Amino acid sequence: MSRIIPGVLAMALIVVASNILVQYQLGDWLTWGAISYPIAFLVTDIMNRVYGSEAARRVVYAGFVTGVLCSLLAAGLDKTTLRIAVASGAAFLAAQLMDISVFNQLRKYNWWLPPLVASLVGSVVDTGVFFSIAFAAELSRIFPFDDVSWANEQVPLLGSGPVSPLWLSLAVADWLVKLAQAVIALIPFRIVVGNLIRRRAQIH
Repeated sequence: MSRIIPGVLAMALIVVASNILVQYQLGDWLTWGAISYPIAFLVTDIMNRVYGSEAARRVVYAGFVTGVLCSLLAAGLDKTTLRIAVASGAAFLAAQLMDISVFNQLRKYNWWLPPLVASLVGSVVDTGVFFSIAFAAELSRIFPFDDVSWANEQVPLLGSGPVSPLWLSLAVADWLVKLAQAVIALIPFRIVVGNLIRRRAQIH
């Protein structure tokens, strides 16, 4: 258990930071939380590569519990809604567990392939689940007390594309950030995994 404590702490820090940073706008389509949150995939992939899928799942579950607690606190302070809290928890759990599953399927291939593909697939799941549950007009009957009419305003996609609900622009921008970070994260993944594996070899 002690070996995964750094991963648990890192995941908890990312989740808490993202819940705070999501309140601050970055340009027209993003929040600062969109920059910090994808680091969660890096933590999951490092834990999976070094300690295995079971350890990675434990880290994910710790992050999920932290996220739920953050959502409850934010709801109590009127910083979020039940709908967004449900969307956030569902997206995090589904995406991170998908990441672990895909990583395991590709584990035997070149070092960069499992974390890259797992993060990309997990990012698609995360973005799709979160934004559809949080803002799609079709789900408004499930959350009748949460007004998401602002997110369904018809605007050009990312300011210049076909006219679509605003939340689609937010989702596409969010996914593009995750895409970029999935590639960039290969560098710290390689460095951290190498250091942890060498440290384990020295201990044993």
